[in-house]
Amino acid sequence: MKNETLPIVGISCGDPNGIGIEVILKSLNDKRILNFFTPVIFCNNNLVSDQKKQLNLETDLIKINLNQSPIVGKINIIDVWDDDFVTTFGKPTTDSGTKSFLSLQSAVKALINGNVNLLVTAPINKNNIQSEKFKFPGHTDYLAKELGGESLMFMICDELKIGLLTDHIPLKEINSHVTKQRIEQKFSLINESLKKDFGLQKPKIAVLSIDPHVGDGGVIGNDDQDILKPALLDIASKNNLVFGPFSSDSFFGSGQHKKYDAVLAIYHDQGLIPFKTLSFGTGVNYTAGLNKVRTSPDHGTGYDIAGKGLADSTSFKNAIFSGIDILKSRKLYDDLNKNPLTSSNSKTRKK
Repeated sequence: MKNETLPIVGISCGDPNGIGIEVILKSLNDKRILNFFTPVIFCNNNLVSDQKKQLNLETDLIKINLNQSPIVGKINIIDVWDDDFVTTFGKPTTDSGTKSFLSLQSAVKALINGNVNLLVTAPINKNNIQSEKFKFPGHTDYLAKELGGESLMFMICDELKIGLLTDHIPLKEINSHVTKQRIEQKFSLINESLKKDFGLQKPKIAVLSIDPHVGDGGVIGNDDQDILKPALLDIASKNNLVFGPFSSDSFFGSGQHKKYDAVLAIYHDQGLIPFKTLSFGTGVNYTAGLNKVRTSPDHGTGYDIAGKGLADSTSFKNAIFSGIDILKSRKLYDDLNKNPLTSSNSKTRKK
């Protein structure tokens, strides 16, 4: 399925009762976009075609088999289920959860096998997708298991990049996950991603505090003093540009985030609230730390507007092009960091 000129973008459809298929089709509706990549949607041809008609789009779809090379200049669709799906927009059903998993499973398999170059996932419902084969709080953990390696939920846009120390964890359990080892691990993932995926040679990374106002000298808490600060000092001693901890209530409003290449937030809402406030509808959720590239839009299933033709495809389109940019950046990084002696010896042996 590989193409030597254009990257092949695998796309999972998400929950078919949500806005996933709509934002996919809207993103691909301009034919000029196919000059930059070849899309392969893992879904069901009849379902996608029906939504295309409902949205009154001229999107150029073509059905291909699983082992068939995608056709350049076309939006390729691979059936990952054969039975008819009855769409009930806005309602998370058991069947829509099953179909979203079948799409994701097939797309991830194609990514692992090298049949697609990168993966863009439409939103799933974290409840109805649960099954014996999917027992995860979201895409990130599932991908980490299937692809191997340590994963990082990394929210990216032009103005801001935020990585999460903890992501889909209940608030009452967060502190038990804030350890020196985890802080060092997540910092390392952000640092390496900024170098490999975004071309930054010496990234500057800010870290937000655990407690409000960095504990106010122990009045509010001692976690920053006892756990976070020693970990950051150790990280800094290894020639890393790490700064903080910063109190998150004023960090973004004062524009401090603009001074750094990325921010490490301690928990989900501490990072996602400012990110979505500053970039909602244009941001991208990137899974850093894996040997494959996966991105997704910054929004959910959008059940409240599903089937109404109101969904904005900007974030999904940005997810596609961010994934392509990261793919290119990784290749450039690898080319620049090849061992010149190994390359030279290899050429000598061939002569």
